[in-house]
Amino acid sequence: MSDSKNKIMLFEEKRVRHIWDEENEKYWFSIVDVIAILTDSVDSTAYWRKLKQRLITDGNETVTNCHGLKMPAPDGKMRLTDVADTEQLLRLIQSVPSKKAEPFKLWLAKVGNERIDEMIDPELSIERAIQNYRQLGYGENWINQRIKSIEVRKALTDEWDKSGIEEGVGYAALTDLMSKVWSGMTTREYKQHKGLRKENLRDNMTNIELILNMLAEATTTEISQITSPVGFGESAEVAKRGAKAAKVARTQIEAETGKPAVSRLNAKDLGNRQLRIGDDKGGDGV
Repeated sequence: MSDSKNKIMLFEEKRVRHIWDEENEKYWFSIVDVIAILTDSVDSTAYWRKLKQRLITDGNETVTNCHGLKMPAPDGKMRLTDVADTEQLLRLIQSVPSKKAEPFKLWLAKVGNERIDEMIDPELSIERAIQNYRQLGYGENWINQRIKSIEVRKALTDEWDKSGIEEGVGYAALTDLMSKVWSGMTTREYKQHKGLRKENLRDNMTNIELILNMLAEATTTEISQITSPVGFGESAEVAKRGAKAAKVARTQIEAETGKPAVSRLNAKDLGNRQLRIGDDKGGDGV
């Protein structure tokens, strides 16, 4: 884990220690702090120890995957404590008999039902995404570009799947490679450029950035369909070729406008969410 940051959040005036994991781009939360809130236990450590033992006996994989990190203790010293990421934490909460856990359980049930509905009818997920973006204040032009980018991305990952690329690690590596070629930054560097953490990078791109990223992915898909690469090495070469097309377009755009096509702005910077090239007066054009 690199560049982790220890902080304390308050929930109902009770503290929840958490760490931002820069390498894995996720938060880790202190389990005993959450247990203390859910149960009002005078000894949340003892409560968690007993709960943990019971869950392990029951073969609960979530507990097995939990690990320890050093966090600031009440005495100010850094001490090892069990932590869980957001997904693990929500699963653990379901094992705690608490009225305060009900809102989380209801939320989980709602999300689960929505996911099942979307698997039956994929158009529902698209419509839900459009409504969500509208509620967040994104403009119709941007929304249209974003929805199209999802379609383009799906076509590319289908090609990667045919080439035998491992979903997750393999997809991420190729995405980083393409991003580095056309934008000059890996995905993590790009997010840092925009001041993002857990937020989705594409949800914080300008129209121009979305178009350039789509060009890289669509071109890579076309080349892949023609050349039928096998394995990561061949797919990586195709990804470079596809991303170079977007790099050429980006260079031309910047030459014509005199402004950086890769913006530092994110969705929070503009109230109306109308993200356009040229709004980034302080950009460096990386």
